[in-house]
Amino acid sequence: MSRARATGRLPVPGRPRLSVRPRTVRLLAATAAALSVPYWLPRSVVAARVALFARINGDEGIAFPNAAVPAERFQEVYSHPAANGRSRGAALSDLFWYWLAPGPEVHQEHLEDGPRYDDVARTTLTVLAGPSQDLSAAAARRTAAVLDGRGVGRATFVRLRDLMMPVWAEFFYGLVFREPCPADVRRLIVDNAEDVVDALKCTRPRHLARRARLTRHLRQRIAAGHVPPRHLPGSLTPEEQAYYLQGTFFNTAVVQLSEAMAHLLLVLAQHPDVQRKLAAAPDDDRYFANVLDETLRLYPLFGVAHRISTDDIPLGPDAVIPAGSVLCFNYPDYHATGYADPDVFDPARWEHLVAKNQHHIPFGVAANRPCPAWRLAPLVMRAATREVLSRFTLHSDVAHTRSIPHRAPCLLVRRDRPLPPHRLFAARAFLRVRDRWEDVWRSCVQLVLGTWMVLDARRLRPAERYFAAHDTQGAPLPTGTDGPARCPYPHA
Repeated sequence: MSRARATGRLPVPGRPRLSVRPRTVRLLAATAAALSVPYWLPRSVVAARVALFARINGDEGIAFPNAAVPAERFQEVYSHPAANGRSRGAALSDLFWYWLAPGPEVHQEHLEDGPRYDDVARTTLTVLAGPSQDLSAAAARRTAAVLDGRGVGRATFVRLRDLMMPVWAEFFYGLVFREPCPADVRRLIVDNAEDVVDALKCTRPRHLARRARLTRHLRQRIAAGHVPPRHLPGSLTPEEQAYYLQGTFFNTAVVQLSEAMAHLLLVLAQHPDVQRKLAAAPDDDRYFANVLDETLRLYPLFGVAHRISTDDIPLGPDAVIPAGSVLCFNYPDYHATGYADPDVFDPARWEHLVAKNQHHIPFGVAANRPCPAWRLAPLVMRAATREVLSRFTLHSDVAHTRSIPHRAPCLLVRRDRPLPPHRLFAARAFLRVRDRWEDVWRSCVQLVLGTWMVLDARRLRPAERYFAAHDTQGAPLPTGTDGPARCPYPHA
């Protein structure tokens, strides 16, 4: 029986019969699967990494906000006098000390309360002090010099974090040494800061030899008397003073301001109306403050700050957080509460909100060691942003996450030589597609390197071994008491 008779259908004259071979079907399916990889694989790898890290690290920490401590009580617990332990007694500290080596034992963020912390904190404030006008002018000069030194033509692709890091390397060198930063020293500072932040984001392994080059340079400058005495904590040894300068100014300060500027400039690149308004009114400090507040609300520089409770923290008649608990304060979760449409970037919301009355702590809380640069950062970021916007328009359609492991890809276009619309569209499409595919291999690299570094930190136990050999003020314990009196860091 013919096929037409069996199906009851007659062939249509003049219409060819269509047949799709199984091989073609498989090829089309494989192509579709391959093209969909950037849309599902990175998310799957991130989920696997989070689950794996949780399994490796265990359930040591108590995350806030939570059911017992909602967002409304977040700052109450964060500000409690007993929420003041920094590193001693938390396995999580081993990981942060691993990433920050050398010198986390004298880093201001990780020093336990006491005379050493007080000395270091006073010194940091001394270095960062100065008239607002002078600080802004210095940031503007450094930004202009770095941007003009790049020799950008009509347009160029950049990574915003990489663009801004030399600016802050020169800026903080100037604050510490009170002199211009030589090109070779700027390279040392940038190499050190890049190595730390890339390790933190698990995109590259740490290279202690690269960091040690900056340590040696700082020790030589200290020995030669090139650092103003008031910029060095007197309670620290010369080696510890070098670690202090490296960790506080040429690691944390450079990294945090570079990341903050990357977030801010990427927000402007993705919101042209906001960018145009800022460029048209560079002296509108109120509007800039609204944009910065909203940027740091959506993309806080800190993910989780961990503290160790040194005493019981009462929560109510029948609830208490026991002494020795590891408290993990989640900034992004806290910043997402108490707002209408919290996932939407909307600077206008700050026209009727007061930041101090909201769930908004981009620089920490005043009662628990706020960031010492809370006054400096907005001043110098405003000055740097003005210099960028006076020269370029910014364009980018890449994914924008708090951790920005892609270092914020962006297209800079000379303001006096704009691109035609079709070229601008093609450039933005290129950035978007490239970022999607880079995210595939980057997420896999983060899974592998992140797992390896977490395990390596657990093996080395830098914080645990340090406090087994020293008291909370860094004094060595007698040999044979709690452990060998030596620092566990391989400082080479």
